[in-house]
Amino acid sequence: MRRFVHHSLFRNLFLFCLIFALLGCATNQFSRHAANVGASPFPTTTAEIPQDQSDAINRPTSKPYTGELSIFEDPKRDERLQPDRIMDILGIKQGSNVADIGAGSGWFTVRAARRVGSGGIVFAVDINRDYLDYIENRSKRENFANIRVILGKDDDPLLPAKSVDAVLLLKTYHEVAQPIRLLKRTRESMRPGALLGIIDRNGKGDDHGLDKDVVIKEAARGGFVLVNQYDFVKPDNVDYFLVFRASS
Repeated sequence: MRRFVHHSLFRNLFLFCLIFALLGCATNQFSRHAANVGASPFPTTTAEIPQDQSDAINRPTSKPYTGELSIFEDPKRDERLQPDRIMDILGIKQGSNVADIGAGSGWFTVRAARRVGSGGIVFAVDINRDYLDYIENRSKRENFANIRVILGKDDDPLLPAKSVDAVLLLKTYHEVAQPIRLLKRTRESMRPGALLGIIDRNGKGDDHGLDKDVVIKEAARGGFVLVNQYDFVKPDNVDYFLVFRASS
């Protein structure tokens, strides 16, 4: 009888120790799992890569225009700005791919689309969705199948890489909040030999104009070198036309 009791006690003690050990292993394994989840290299949310602060500008800019587009359709604008001459200088021809950054009403977009023909593409870039809707409707109304609209950002035109032969910012540069970053990304979209044109007026930045010397310095920071400059667009010693190519 005593032997049976002794055997039962020993068996119960063995079972108790076994259960305790199993519980300890399970608790330890759960703790390791919880630690691994907390240290996961793939968190559910990731912070954006910070921008290079050396690209930031420290000067005033003008608030982007959001008014009526009819002001861009003045019949005398062709006479003043001479778009055909602008396109000749930028090498825009049949089959070219062109980016019109700050396209607005599409005034230059449709003229470039007519020049490049069915073998080319004109990317109309703007940060205003309503303006892009207007351009899309206009391209359908005027039968332009070679116009593509892009909703860009203030620091990125979101153009396809190595896709364009010429870029124009027409009375837009003074409104760009982050011009250095925009220029760097524009450069990535340009094919070898492509030209960048900037048409604007001298000013202080917040008066819908910016001195051309400031533009030239910022373009250099964006990876461009000045190749020519003209004053035939409204020859009033206020407006200017700067032409750049990507620096090597």
